[in-house]
Amino acid sequence: MSRWKALPAELDPRVRQLLVRLRRLKDHNGLTMRQLAARTGYSAKSWERYLSGRSVPPRDAVEAMARICGDDTVRLLALHEVAVEAWRDKSAGAPERGTPEQGAWEQGVTEPVVRETAPSDAAEPVPAGPAAVAPEPEPVMMATRAAEGPRISRRALSVALVSGCVALVLAASAAVFVAVRFAGDEKGGAPAPAGLAASTAAGSPAATKAAYRCHLERIGGHWYAGNSRSTNATVAYGDSGPQVAEMQCLLRRAGISPGGIDGMFGPLTMGAVERFQRQAHLDVDGIAGPHTWKALRG
Repeated sequence: MSRWKALPAELDPRVRQLLVRLRRLKDHNGLTMRQLAARTGYSAKSWERYLSGRSVPPRDAVEAMARICGDDTVRLLALHEVAVEAWRDKSAGAPERGTPEQGAWEQGVTEPVVRETAPSDAAEPVPAGPAAVAPEPEPVMMATRAAEGPRISRRALSVALVSGCVALVLAASAAVFVAVRFAGDEKGGAPAPAGLAASTAAGSPAATKAAYRCHLERIGGHWYAGNSRSTNATVAYGDSGPQVAEMQCLLRRAGISPGGIDGMFGPLTMGAVERFQRQAHLDVDGIAGPHTWKALRG
């Protein structure tokens, strides 16, 4: 895993979720910044700015990342849409310095935006094969003041469609999760957590949660809480399931509260992971990887 710098503390959780996902894709595929620039058409400096949380990457950059890394394009673009809305809400019309493309997008200017390029990137040889295509220039977001009114209505429709897609994905994931756990019971596998219940918040997508419990015991010099025996899985913001519940139990055993033991990796759990990593003298990135699991297991 790359030694990433911690994302800014004031970063919106929805933006943080997208950036953590992109960082993981880059690490899992072993890409350097220059290789990423050559294969997506966006400069290495731009990717450094995007992945450090100084600006939100454009839609085409996220789509290119999903394509070259073999990730689910629909899901990644849905996360990007939510992150862009969060960034706009926080900016409130004041574009961040050093990100001209973001400022032009927010203010709706009619002139093309001149993007920075990295001359040093062109010096690196590009591997032969289908991937060695000439990078296309970055797309330029343009708008006119005359279209401001219709654009707002299209944005609202887009948000509604994305919310519906996210709700469907969550419902399908929950159904598969329940089916797999019950199938495990019939085959003599580990018992499913008791108290499965569907909770629907007013005005938000329905989500199925499992109630987990902490049954702490020490086996072979390591601590286990009865939800998962994982020691090297990578668990990050937005994940859910027994591995997250296991981590929450072990965090509570270490004296750091992650909130409830609900199997959902939210802001409280991420904050607890960062405090534990700081306490254990690990890299503070809010992601539970092999080193964090080893420290949690004791």
